[in-house]
Amino acid sequence: MSAKQNSATATSEETEAKTPPQAKWVTTLRALRHRNFQLFFGGQLISLTGTWMQTVAQAWLVYRMTNSPLLLGSVGFASQFPVFLVAPLGGITADRVNRQRLVIATQTVSMILAGILAALTLGGSIQVWHIFVLAALLGVVNAFDIPGRQSFLVDMVGKEDLMNAIALNSSMFNGARIVGPAVAGILVSRIGEGWCFAANAISYIAVIVGLLLMHVHCASRASQHSPIEDIVEGFGWVNRTKVIRALLLLLGLVSLVGMPYTVLMPVFADKILHGGARGLGILMGSTGVGALFGALTLAAKTGVKGLGRWVALACGSFGISLVLFSFSRSFWLSAALLLPAGYSMMLQMACSNTLVQTMVPDHLRGRVMSVYSMMFMGMAPFGAFFGGALAHRIGAPDTVAIGAAACVIGAIWFGRALPDLRIEANRLIIAQGLAGGEPEQELNAQPVEE
Repeated sequence: MSAKQNSATATSEETEAKTPPQAKWVTTLRALRHRNFQLFFGGQLISLTGTWMQTVAQAWLVYRMTNSPLLLGSVGFASQFPVFLVAPLGGITADRVNRQRLVIATQTVSMILAGILAALTLGGSIQVWHIFVLAALLGVVNAFDIPGRQSFLVDMVGKEDLMNAIALNSSMFNGARIVGPAVAGILVSRIGEGWCFAANAISYIAVIVGLLLMHVHCASRASQHSPIEDIVEGFGWVNRTKVIRALLLLLGLVSLVGMPYTVLMPVFADKILHGGARGLGILMGSTGVGALFGALTLAAKTGVKGLGRWVALACGSFGISLVLFSFSRSFWLSAALLLPAGYSMMLQMACSNTLVQTMVPDHLRGRVMSVYSMMFMGMAPFGAFFGGALAHRIGAPDTVAIGAAACVIGAIWFGRALPDLRIEANRLIIAQGLAGGEPEQELNAQPVEE
């Protein structure tokens, strides 16, 4: 490292240490200075609260109707497997069309699907196959919504505040995760699942209105290639770029073997911890509290320095927390252990998202974020399905423990690979103009004395 870079590092650290608390809050919330992001943030906060209400209520409804961990995992598979299949189409769509209109369209269709689920449930005609079909259709919508929404962030705030917007977006997601499951637990136990679905349908109005009120330059992008050629180009870039490939493989591993614990949460709440529907809301809310603090931790950062190491540590911490959770038979101890699990899970996801978006060229952003979607959400249905099937044979606790141990192994692998990945990451970050004067330290921070 050069003396100039050491000097820049020291100056940056001294400035951060002298920053008063009020200024730190301004830094943490800096993406909210953009009017468009204010509208997006407010609307999504309301809508995502409804989404989490529906997620918890739907899981409880399936479990109450079937009493089957296998079917519980199968519904999770049906809701997310389309993301794995259709996300490449969503990616090229996000790179070709007006992203604002794309997100408006996906949110509108999601509202309609939630309304249908509410009508069937409140009308007393709901059947398990209805839930499977509607979950699969919502998965198709998400295959377009996720890459479109993630790519739309840079249109709302620009590259300068992109990292903070990603972190605040994650904070909003997990703030809703705290409120939504808690409200759903109360509503389900008192008036039934149907009203949670109805509330979710209504909540989409807020985000759609916010999107319509935005004034953002988000032009369509013409392509000289066929859709297949564009998809191949996106996958080819990810495959050639070792650091992106490593980040996405680790994220896919966690989604495959670690995330099934959320699908199996009704089993823990009912059979193992004896908390019922209200207990399910508390457990999911505990994960959300931890995840919210994880996202806020990232929001307080002003650069991407050291995020690679954060990814490795967060993945390992997530696995260890879940191993301990799987052995717990105390409700409140289990709820407490879900705090660091949620914190670590969100920190890894948000740091990976930030690093990927920081390194990807603009013309490939939608397609690369579609691969991110495939790893983050597209692998989850396989994990949900196999996790449900394995839990049916060996029990939910052992299933979660095995997956958690695999996450720890993945964290060790990624940590050992970091030194080799750093050079390529620095080159990509500098190429996108986001290095912030510390190119040699961005992915994997080294001690100053080195």
